[in-house]
Amino acid sequence: MHISHLFVYPVKSLKGIGVEASVLHPEGLAWDRRWMLVNEEGHFVTQRQLPALAAIATALTETALVLSHPRGGAIEVPLAEPQGPLRDVQVWKSHCKAFSEDAAVNAWLADVSGEAGRGLALVRFAPAFPRPVEPDFLNGQRATTYFADGYPFLIATLGSLKALNAALDGRGQTSVGIERFRPNIVIDGAAPWAEDSWQRLSVQSHENVRWALRKPCQRCKIVTIDPATADIPVPGEPLKTLLALKTQPAKGAYFGQNATLERGEGATLRVGMQVAPST
Repeated sequence: MHISHLFVYPVKSLKGIGVEASVLHPEGLAWDRRWMLVNEEGHFVTQRQLPALAAIATALTETALVLSHPRGGAIEVPLAEPQGPLRDVQVWKSHCKAFSEDAAVNAWLADVSGEAGRGLALVRFAPAFPRPVEPDFLNGQRATTYFADGYPFLIATLGSLKALNAALDGRGQTSVGIERFRPNIVIDGAAPWAEDSWQRLSVQSHENVRWALRKPCQRCKIVTIDPATADIPVPGEPLKTLLALKTQPAKGAYFGQNATLERGEGATLRVGMQVAPST
């Protein structure tokens, strides 16, 4: 088995970036979910509320985060940490400290998002105030993350995607790409749903790189949004098909595994690396 894709999502719920290599941090791949959008109350805003966010692309240069949109051109956000007071923001039940980015970025977001995007602000996680991962599935260990929903890594397999697409085809539906599920690490060579039995995943050429797979990822309506167009081609799909497949004993639609880094901080992860699971 090997890593077929790596994805980084610098801004929560905006387009991701496919990369060939990325440095590992306990909080995720380098620059993953370092930013997010909040409303005037400081609550996080995602494609759940505003599907049009899927149309905003992200890119990283040596000095800047670049946001772009077909209607609004591009705007740069310096990678250098901003100065100034921190503000309180919330992602799910987590209360976090964040830096506010320049007001010009917020004006640009309002222009490209339309009326529904008014009042949005881009904030950056303040790493001096770590956000702990929920302890329920950590077996006494500790982990932190930035603005991800709950865990620093999401691991998925092409084998499970193939099984899902076969089920979609059987229901007369169009297949979907792995980008629908916003994974960080995609594995090729595994049997369908094999990841649901893995306890850990290691990089064979780097014995010091290992993740613990903590819990299956329950999916929401974001997976019904086509990341290429920001449209919803078929309402409810592929959620309905995932529900019918019932890959987990618990109620819900599941795809991929949430994970934390047990060891390997600072190592460089690359597409093509061989990996080995343990069950």
